[in-house]
Amino acid sequence: MAKVGNRQYKTLVCSECKEENYRVDKNVKNTTDRLEISKYCPKCRKHTTHKEKK
Repeated sequence: MAKVGNRQYKTLVCSECKEENYRVDKNVKNTTDRLEISKYCPKCRKHTTHKEKK
């Protein structure tokens, strides 16, 4: 069973317009590198790469 404190909310930022669009939770113990997901950006009005904020 997983421990309670392993999941944290992280903010995803659009790589083109630098807009903070999404908040996702990730398991910090299992996924140590930063998230990089292709998602829809409403400001750019297209799918762009969203990266985890520092």
